[in-house]
Formats: sequence, structure tokens, C-alpha cells
Amino acid sequence: MAEPVILDGKKLAGEIREDLKQRVAKLSRKPVLATILVGADPASATYVKMKGKACESIGMASRKIELPATTQTDALLRIIDELNQDPDVHGILLQHPVPENVDERAAFDRIAAEKDVDGVTTLGFGKISFGQDAYPSCTPAGMIRLMDEYEIPIEGKHAVVVGRSPILGKPMALLLLERNATVTVCHSRTKNLEGHLATADIVVAAVGKPNFIQGASLKEGVVVMDAGYNEGNVGDADYDSCFKKASHITPVPGGVGPMTIAMLLAHTVQAAEKAAS
Repeated sequence: MAEPVILDGKKLAGEIREDLKQRVAKLSRKPVLATILVGADPASATYVKMKGKACESIGMASRKIELPATTQTDALLRIIDELNQDPDVHGILLQHPVPENVDERAAFDRIAAEKDVDGVTTLGFGKISFGQDAYPSCTPAGMIRLMDEYEIPIEGKHAVVVGRSPILGKPMALLLLERNATVTVCHSRTKNLEGHLATADIVVAAVGKPNFIQGASLKEGVVVMDAGYNEGNVGDADYDSCFKKASHITPVPGGVGPMTIAMLLAHTVQAAEKAAS
């Protein structure tokens, strides 16, 4: 079998940003992404800072709202309402996770559909499931975009998604269904996981466990899309053993990760373009 193609998400994300930079320059009003950080979780603070820099890199603006960990749900909802009504804000991102004293689902669902650029609302999820216009979760959207870039066929293929989180596994399954794949969703209660993996043409690793998927479980020529990122820069699929079986594979880092932020920027620019039309 030929050497597998390594799906370079970093390169593609760079190309997407260059395109977005040109689109932003044509807008009379600069796109604005509002990021809300509740509490002082260091990892979350780093992510928010990284997203702010990404906005700046394409000429967008970011508005950072930092709230104390003691913030209650009602107060957070009021801030989201203000951002929904602000015509200068085109996208709203509530950084996950929030402290336990906040009803995260209520806060996500308060975000207006046209500003839900991170694909976190129940309404957006429902629209995606019906094939209607909405912004999908950014990581699944990035994986589909990466597969399209490398002309990986999806229609008629058997895709096995390992993981069922509401912002990764489930929306990825929906996007693959929309592209006419036959989709199996596996999770912690799945019996005979190896049996499902053995028949997969496309495997999406989204389980949150390092090196969970091993090449021995996969058939020759499989496409491996690894959405995991764990301590030590390792994904949810064991790269070395999966590499030996794959026709295409995403590296960690440099595969799916850069695509997630690229799609967040793309959705926000798209929201700004819609608002301007």
C-alpha cells in the first residue's frame, strides 16, 4: 500500500485565513467576535487569548468579556442578551466549561441563532439535523472541510464516529449523514468496538482518551480523522499504528486543531457578510 496522505490542517487553515482577510477588507463594518470567559481557568483563558489573536490576524475585531467565577446564570444571560442586540457584534462565543453555578445549556441557548458561530445552540443543532442553514460546530465543520480539500469521498462510505459529545461526535455524525455516508456512532457503552472499526472506511476519533484507537482494529485504506488532543501532544488515535493502515490521516498537532479556529473565523465573517447584505 502507498504511503498515507497526511492531512495538513495547518496549511489549509492558513489558506482559509488569507481568503477571509480579503473578504474582511471588503466589508464596510469590521466583523466582531465577542468572547465570554466566566472564571479564571488557565486553559480557557489561553484559548480565549488565542482566538483573539486569530481574529486580529485576518483584520477582525474581538471583544473580550471576562466575568468572575461567582457569576450567576441570570447575570450571564443578561450579558448575552445585550450582545444579541448589539449590531456591532456578529458572533458570540461562550468559552466552555463554565463554573458549576452557571447553567451552561441555558447560556448557550440564549445566543441568537445568527450569532451562534460556534455551533453550540440546540436550535442550531436541530437545523443541522434537518439539513437547514446554520453554523455547525467548528471542529466537525473543520474536519469536513479538510476532507473536501483532499478530495476524500464521503458519499456511500461507512463512517464510524467514536464519541458522542454534543459539540463533536454527534454533530460530526450529522454532517457525515448530510453527505450521504452510512454512519455508526460508538461510545463508552458500545459492545464490540473493534468489530465496528474493522468495517470503517472513515474513522473519526473523538473520545477524549489518548491513543485509544489502535491500528490493529482498522482495515487497510481507512481515513483516520483524529479530533483528540491530549497531554504530550497525542491524539485519540495511536498515530504510528494507524499510519500503517491509513490512506489518509490527520497528525496531532497540525491536523484538525488549526481547522477548528479557521472555521470559527469563517463563520463569524459569514455572519458579518449576512448582516451587511
